[in-house]
Amino acid sequence: MRPPYPPPPERSAEVRRRFAEEARSERPDLSTLCLLVGAEADGALDEAGMDSAQVELDALAGRLPFRPGGPRSWALALRELLGERCGFRGSAADYQRLESSLLHEVLRRRRGLPILLSVVWLEVARRAGAPVYGVALPGHFVVGFGPTDDQVLADPFDGGRVLTGGDAELLVAGATGAPLHPSMLTPADPLEVVLRILNNVRAWAATRPERTDVALWAVELSLLLPSHPARLRFERAQLLVQRGDFVDGAVELEEYAELISAVDEAAAARVREQAQAARAMLN
Repeated sequence: MRPPYPPPPERSAEVRRRFAEEARSERPDLSTLCLLVGAEADGALDEAGMDSAQVELDALAGRLPFRPGGPRSWALALRELLGERCGFRGSAADYQRLESSLLHEVLRRRRGLPILLSVVWLEVARRAGAPVYGVALPGHFVVGFGPTDDQVLADPFDGGRVLTGGDAELLVAGATGAPLHPSMLTPADPLEVVLRILNNVRAWAATRPERTDVALWAVELSLLLPSHPARLRFERAQLLVQRGDFVDGAVELEEYAELISAVDEAAAARVREQAQAARAMLN
């Protein structure tokens, strides 16, 4: 299969403008944001392709039974449709593919990372009127149905398997070694989901030194979100230097040093040294 190739600069600029606008809207739309991430990764994803993905989510929602019952009934209906009839699920090999983090590719392949498969579950269920939300367990994203005091969890990566309390505890313990805390079961808002998706893209690129292009756009989209870790600016600066853009990288390092100097002067001094080293690369 062909690897995703980035869009031309003018298309990328439009995608980023729309991404920032959607992220700052009163009610950010998760599927739109995910498809814009896909358009930044894959120049072949045009407006028609994005519309087609939305139409597919609508069509899948139309195949669900009308108000099947309480939270567990919704979870079972989604499992039967998406997991069993449509074959959406994940495997260990999906962690090695960038496509596993791109919604349009997940819809096409019926394969993806837990969080992208959860996005499919969320968007299909939401369109059908289900009381659904994402649950960002450490190391493994799942979906929740119903009120948090009567919550039903499902794991789209495992075809929508409905989880018991013990299952959720095992998922958390396997990822972190720590016990499940009730705070881990609270609904994740769309911007949290998108930031976590972009974190996954950055993690994918971090193990592939030849894909600093992917790491850079993932960082830059993350910086367009209204709330993001300040350290992403440092990461962007380092990527610019790695890619040979020594001047812009040094400027970004100096600005980050200024940002953190009030709370950690020693760390700021180390960042300034990196900026000097980047400028020295020009000589």
